This record gives sequence, C-alpha cells and structure tokens, in this order.
Amino acid sequence: MVITGYMRIYLKCQRCFSSSSVSLPWISPLQYLKPTRPKPDPPPQTSTLLQEPQRKPKFISHESATNMIKREKDPQRALEIFNMVSLQRGFNHNHSTYSVILHKLAQSKKFKAVDAILRQMTFETCKFHEGLFLNLMAHYSKCSLHEKTIEMFYAIQPIVREKPSLKAVSTCLNLLVESDRMDLARKLLSDSKKSLNLKPNTCIFNILVKHHCRKGDLNSAFEVVKVMKKAEISYPNLITYSTLMGGLCDNGRLKEAIELFEDMVSKDKILPDTLTYNVLINGFCRGGKVDRARKIMDFMRKNGCQPNIFNYSALMNGYCKEGRLQEAKDIFNEMRNSGLDVDAVGYTTLINCCCRAGRVDEAIELLKEMKEKECKADVVTFNVILGGLCREGRFEEALGMLEKLPYEGVYLNKASYRIVLNFLCREKEMDRASYLLGLMLGRGFLPHFATSNELLVGLCESGKVAEATVALSELGEMGFKPEPSSWTRLVESICRERKLVKVYELLDELIIARR
Repeated sequence: MVITGYMRIYLKCQRCFSSSSVSLPWISPLQYLKPTRPKPDPPPQTSTLLQEPQRKPKFISHESATNMIKREKDPQRALEIFNMVSLQRGFNHNHSTYSVILHKLAQSKKFKAVDAILRQMTFETCKFHEGLFLNLMAHYSKCSLHEKTIEMFYAIQPIVREKPSLKAVSTCLNLLVESDRMDLARKLLSDSKKSLNLKPNTCIFNILVKHHCRKGDLNSAFEVVKVMKKAEISYPNLITYSTLMGGLCDNGRLKEAIELFEDMVSKDKILPDTLTYNVLINGFCRGGKVDRARKIMDFMRKNGCQPNIFNYSALMNGYCKEGRLQEAKDIFNEMRNSGLDVDAVGYTTLINCCCRAGRVDEAIELLKEMKEKECKADVVTFNVILGGLCREGRFEEALGMLEKLPYEGVYLNKASYRIVLNFLCREKEMDRASYLLGLMLGRGFLPHFATSNELLVGLCESGKVAEATVALSELGEMGFKPEPSSWTRLVESICRERKLVKVYELLDELIIARR
C-alpha cells in the first residue's frame, strides 16, 4: 500500500511536470510528503508519567566549585558544597578547592573542621602548594593559637611533599615573633637548621633585628647584624639598616642613627630610599629637632631622592607639635608645588595642625578644598575636625556633622560619636549628651563603659532623673551593666523624687544584671 501510494504521487508529479511549460526541479516523494503533513499538537499532560525526564545535572568544575564556596557566607553551607561536588563521578578535589574551603573555615574559626580537612588531604594524590599553610598560619596566629601556627609549618612537608621554603620559615617566624612567642621561634629556627638544613637568609635575620629593636635591646640587634655579615645569603640590606636606625631614633640616639646612615652609604654602598629617610625625619621630629629633620629632607632631594607624601606629612606633624603652623603650611604648599597629588593623608595632617592651633575654620576650608579637588576625606579627617570643634565648644556644629554626614555617604565609626560624647560629658552638656546617646544607639554604636557611667551620674547630678532612667534602659538593651556606684547615684536620685516604684524596678534590674 505504501509503495502504491508513492507511485501514485510520483505519476501525478510527472503529469504536472510534463504539462507545465516551465521546468521545475525534481522533488523526491519523501521530501514532498514531509511538509504536507503538519505535526498535530501534543496532547495535554494528564499524568506525571507522561512528563519528559529531567535533564541530567550539569557537571560542576573545579573553577565553579571554588567560586561557589567563595560566595557562600555560611561556612557550614560552604562545607556542604565542598562535600557535594566530590560526589560527582570523576571529580577529585584539587589545591584550589581545598585552599578556598580551608580559608573559609579558618576565617570563621571552625578549626575542628580545618583539622578534618587536613587529615583528608594526606590521602590525596594531587599537588598542593605551601601558600595554603601560610594562610592557615596567619589565621591561627590572629586567634592566639600559636602552637597551631607552628603545627601548620610542620604539616607542610608531609602534605606538600616538599621541604618548607625560606618564605615559609620567615612567615611562621614573623608571626611568632610578633606574638612574642620567642620560645616557639627559637624551636622553629633550631628545627629548620637541623632537620631541614635551611640556612637563614636576610629576611629571617631582619625579623630578629626588628624584634630586638622593638624591645629596646639594641645591643642584641647589632649582634644579629654581625652574624648576618658572615654569610652572603644573609648580608644586611636596606631594611636591616632602616630597622636599626628606627630603633636608635626611638631611643633618642639620633647621632648614632645618622652615623649608621653614613656607614650604610659609604661602607656597604647601599643607597637609601624614601622609607629610610622617613625613619630619620620621623625620629628627629619626635625628638624635638624638626629643623634637623628639614635639613634631612633637603639632603635627600639634593641626592636625587624626591620626597613623597609621607615624608612631607612627617615634617608637617613635627612643625605641628611645636606649634609652628605657618611652617607646616609652607611644607604643605611645597608638597603641592612639587607636582605630588596631595591625598587625604596630606590634607588630614594639615587639618590636624589647624585644629590643634585652634583654627578650626581654616580646617573646614581645607575640607571644602578637598571636596572641590575630588580628594575624598576619610573618617580620620572628620574625626579630627569633630575634635577641633569640641575643643572650641562648638557642640551644635559637631552634632550637626554627626547627624548629616551618614546621609551624604560618609562612613563614621564609633570613635566619631565617642569623641563628641566624651566632650559633652566633660563639659556637663547633659541635654546634648542625652540626645547624642539616642543617636548613637539608634545607629548601633555603644559608648565607652566609663563614658556611659559618667553620663548616668551626670544626668542624675543635673536633676535629669527621667533621662537617666531612659538612658539606663537603652544602654541595658545593648548589654551594658553599670558600675555599682552609678546604680547607687541613680537610686538615690529617684528616692529624692519619692518615686519608690521606680526604685523597686531598678533594684529588680540590678539583681538580674548581677546574676
């Protein structure tokens, strides 16, 4: 039947072609049949059994898994993603996925989970890099888990399957020294020398020099330098000398700092940079010898080292401490004329000089200039001006700034509010202090413990018992527990007003707070 039908169609087409005066291309019967039969509409789905099967889940690559874990804020959920992708056929975790999950867990202080992941890594065959462990060292050190910090160092070789590098040694050593765990630092150096056969380089010795300088033990620092000079791999560099000069300046040994500077240049042929000069400029400014500091800056310019923002700012601070505002302004103008783009640091330094000299209006003009030059002031700049306004008793202006700045996109921190509140309590401006407290708490900032107690006592002493009670209630909601003396003053004040019911309520709160 099918063949007969095809033949019938074929013969009909032949007759059409022969009767037509126009030659047409030949069409296969199969091609002819297909377009003439439109597909019927699919029947409505009446049962779940007739639904199309679900598409096979897309394979999650290592890159996708890494990005998913990075974006996940919940560490537990991130760990679930880490475990889920490993269930895929043919998927094995690599350095990237392990690194990102360990960072996420350590960042959230989920150190038990970190240990479990590290145990799992010992059975992996993929290649790991020691940077993963350097990151873990930093997390453990930040949480004062110094034994775990050094444990991460010793975990490098069995998991990475290579000896730790000198970078790993210096990173671990620096974290231990910064935490003042010299017992562990000595053990690390001893083990590195004996079992790992690592020879300390300049970077490692510089960490020890820095430690001794911070402790004020300059004799030990210079002894370390003597050892450094015995080997080429550990010969002192610019950082070594800058650290030593900083230690000498901190101890008031300015003449020796200059002599060391000259030895560095003449004997070791090491040329100073802007950081080295800044150590000397800062040291002489702190030592009250700002004119000598200015000569150092002139010397560096003559020797082809152009001062940077930090050099100028250090010198401006020195003039500010001596109350020499005009010289500070001269340095600021010199900085601008030298072609440097003055940033927030430079402006804030001069603004601080103006505020300390009681010339807040000039500081505010500089703030306006910053805005015109599209130099964004940071929270430090605004805090300096708030302090300057308060020192001049211009509390309304300071409160106005606190109110409006957040609406202008300026981030204020807790110090911004505390500066003003401390001044208000000190000057017994209790109405304004009470208002500012409400503004602070409404924005999630809590005053200092001492300031909170001072505020409560001040309100009681000025007869504002109702305001003190409200303030106590609001502070209590933020977890504040006042000193017993503050409770006593508040209860006494309420008793004088014969509001005994309120006294009983406060006593109940006191009992609950002390439990």
